[in-house]
Amino acid sequence: MKVFVFEFVTGGGYAGQALPGFLGDGELMWRALVDDLIALPGMEVLTLRDARLAIPEQPGLTVVATDATRCRSDFMRCLDAADAAWMVAPESGGLLESLNRQVEAAGKWLLGCRPDAVHIAASKHATAARLAGAGVTTVPTFATPDLLTGAVVAKPDDGVGCEDTLLFADAAAAQAWHDTPPRAMHVFQPYVAGESLSLSLLCCDGQAQLLSVNRQHVRLAGDHFEFHGVTVNALGDGDGRYAALAARVAAAIPGLWGYVGVDLIAGAFGPMVLEVNPRATVSYAGLRAALDCNPAQHVLALPEMRPCRGLRPVTLEMTHV
Repeated sequence: MKVFVFEFVTGGGYAGQALPGFLGDGELMWRALVDDLIALPGMEVLTLRDARLAIPEQPGLTVVATDATRCRSDFMRCLDAADAAWMVAPESGGLLESLNRQVEAAGKWLLGCRPDAVHIAASKHATAARLAGAGVTTVPTFATPDLLTGAVVAKPDDGVGCEDTLLFADAAAAQAWHDTPPRAMHVFQPYVAGESLSLSLLCCDGQAQLLSVNRQHVRLAGDHFEFHGVTVNALGDGDGRYAALAARVAAAIPGLWGYVGVDLIAGAFGPMVLEVNPRATVSYAGLRAALDCNPAQHVLALPEMRPCRGLRPVTLEMTHV
C-alpha cells in the first residue's frame, strides 16, 4: 500500500513565505507518521517536503521537494499516485476540511476525520454546543464575554493549540480588547483552574478507544498562554472516567475517524472539554514509545479496535521561536 502523508507546515504550506516558529511541531508529527507507517510490512510512504528543509533518505520513503510554484501540482500528483492519504493541517480557515474533501473526491482512502466532523471541530463554539447538547461537560464557550464573571480566556474560534489565546482579568477587559479594533471570530471562556490534559483517541463510526491520557505543558507568559510540550501517557485511567468521556465525544461527533486529540481541563469538578482536534497532534509523536503498539497500524485496522497497553510516560518538549 502507498500512503501519501501531507503535513502542512513541512510539506509546502508555507512555501513562498517565512517558515513559522512552530515548525518543530509539524516536523515532529510528520516524522512520527512516516516512521510509524514505514515500520509496517508492505507499506510505502509518499510525502511532500518544503525544499528549504532537509530531505531524508529512507527505505520505503519517497520525498517530493516542493516550492511555491509547484506545491499545488505536486500535491495533486502525490494524491493521484497514492492508495490512501493522511492529512495533517490546521483547521483554521477550513484548510483541513478542504484537504480531506480533496482526498475523498479523488477516491482515495482518507486516513482521517470525515469533512463534516472536521467542520464542527474547527469551530470551538460549534464543538462546545454539539458536545454540551450530547451531555458532555465542556468549558462554557460564548461569542461575547458579557455573560462571564471572573477571569476570561479569549481565543480564535478556529485557532489551533495556544494560538493567540489570551487571559483577561474580567469580562470588561476582554470586551474592551475585543472592541478595539473590532475582532471577529473569537470565543470567550471562563478561566478554569486545573490541570491541562489531552486525550489521544482512536475513533470510528461513533466509537472511541482511549490510547493515552497526556499532560499538556501550558504556561502563562504575561497575558498569553504558551505550549511547551506534552507528557504522553502521563496519567492512568483506573476509574474509566477518561474512556467514558472519549466515548461520549465520539458519539456526539460520529464523523471523527482515526487519530483524534481532545484537550481538556481537569478541575475541581472533574474533566471539562476545551476542544476537539480532528487530526494528528503533537501527542501522536510520543505514542509508539509510550504504548505497546504502533498507532498507525491501529488506524489502518479500523473499524477493528485492538487492545493497546500503556508502557511508560514519554515527554516531548517544544520550543517555539
